[in-house]
Amino acid sequence: MRRVVALAAWVFLAWGVLTWTFTLEQMLFGVGFSLAVAVALAPLGEVKGPWWLLHPRRLPAAIWLLLQAARRVLMANLRLSARIWNPRLPLASGMLIVPTVERTDGGLTAVGLITSLIVDNQITDIDRGHDLLQYHAVSVPEGDRNKAREAVNGPVERLLGPLSGRDESSGDVAS
Repeated sequence: MRRVVALAAWVFLAWGVLTWTFTLEQMLFGVGFSLAVAVALAPLGEVKGPWWLLHPRRLPAAIWLLLQAARRVLMANLRLSARIWNPRLPLASGMLIVPTVERTDGGLTAVGLITSLIVDNQITDIDRGHDLLQYHAVSVPEGDRNKAREAVNGPVERLLGPLSGRDESSGDVAS
């Protein structure tokens, strides 16, 4: 039952963000829809409810992650707009393989989703055996895999560290 409630809470939050309509009918339909989806997905495994983020150590980290991700999304969109409006800007698109420190399904999902919101890079594959992520990049960063990691997934992984209880202050990863 706890799993269904946690899933329903997440689905309802997503419903609210996607519809952005707060009439009584819309909210009631959203509750029903959220419960139906939660019941269907509950057998797939454990999930932490949104209230998990309200812990005094996690809340500031979650807010900071949200702010930094929003900043990175804005900057990436401005860079992409500049490329569109000025086609003379150099374009070095391609595939990029970078190391990751994330090991859990939730951590990898968060890194993949958050870094793909930033339009410079879209995650395309995960190699769990070698702890690598593959991205399609609008502009491939210069340098080795660790330098590329610093430009793509490293900042997000560092911000996720306090949420997952992992301390990744150095950000160094073996190639």
